Amino acid sequence: MPDLQTLRQRIDAIDDQLLHLLSERAAIAMDVAHAKAPGSPLYRPEREATILRRIQTANTGPLAGDAVARIFREVISNCMALEQPLVIAFLGPEGTFSHAAAAKHFGSAPTFEPHPTIDEVFRVVEAGTANYAVVPVVNSTEGFVGRTLDLSISSPLKVCAEIDFRVQQHLMSREDSLDKITKVYSHSQSLAQTANWLARNLPTAQRVPVASNAEAARLAAETPCSAAIAGELAAQRYDVPILFRNIEDSPNNTTRFWVLGTQDVAASGKDKTSLILSAPNKPGAVVDIIEPLKRHGVSMTHFESRPSPDRLWEYYFFIDVEGHLTDEPVARALTDVRQASSYFKVVGSYPAAVV
Repeated sequence: MPDLQTLRQRIDAIDDQLLHLLSERAAIAMDVAHAKAPGSPLYRPEREATILRRIQTANTGPLAGDAVARIFREVISNCMALEQPLVIAFLGPEGTFSHAAAAKHFGSAPTFEPHPTIDEVFRVVEAGTANYAVVPVVNSTEGFVGRTLDLSISSPLKVCAEIDFRVQQHLMSREDSLDKITKVYSHSQSLAQTANWLARNLPTAQRVPVASNAEAARLAAETPCSAAIAGELAAQRYDVPILFRNIEDSPNNTTRFWVLGTQDVAASGKDKTSLILSAPNKPGAVVDIIEPLKRHGVSMTHFESRPSPDRLWEYYFFIDVEGHLTDEPVARALTDVRQASSYFKVVGSYPAAVV
């Protein structure tokens, strides 16, 4: 076994090589940017997904695959920023799970802009003052986010990518024990997702719903005898110590987010396509619009119905299928689905989330 000094010298030598290779990669990334046709999008979700999947497949450890992916996301993020820093709009305030999901996907280099409503997040990207939007679509325990689905019916924005974000709820407080906590702040969904833990550990504490988990952390930082349920980013932002980690009742609680922009995305090899459909008012119409998926061997992964926001007793169907719209089976199926539908819209065809 080499001595400690020798091991540290080897690490220093590897660090020097890493720095040289990072600089070389950044220089080539700038050359790629200059070689692109004018008006080409800076952010290429399909290219990033392909890189990250290849790196995770090639990884032999001892670093875990998700750790390697995080490192390479940061490299990609900062190389992209050499040409132009992105502006990413998200449902604020800062410190929310939406903020954390946006940072997970885009790395640290972009400018992240919080907005108070999902409507405003859509609007700033439609107006061109932000490059992309990150909005919640569905939670594994609480279901679909209705406002995101409703806005996607009329919005020209397209889904460019998706983010699967593992929701980890933490109890944070300036108090040093549960005995001193008489009030717990959090978003209503987070209170619901931790109801069993609260019943066991803080049965008499008042549960106070607030607009966001970030707001809950801010209140816990200022209010004696209180606590908040929020994520790691909120605890860091408002400097509130975490007393108990991962208190969510469901260990697999995950929220799916869409990345919305104005570009079409090419196939990455592992993709999803999101559709909005409406069926004619006749017997068997709903079966008719989804039957082509089975006939052409296309797997449907989500199906959600929503009442029309402007037409009484009419419904829209939000459907996710596996594959890219340029894949031959998907293309054939969608041709038949379009013919059977009274309304048909492809919201986006994009890379499936990379863990």
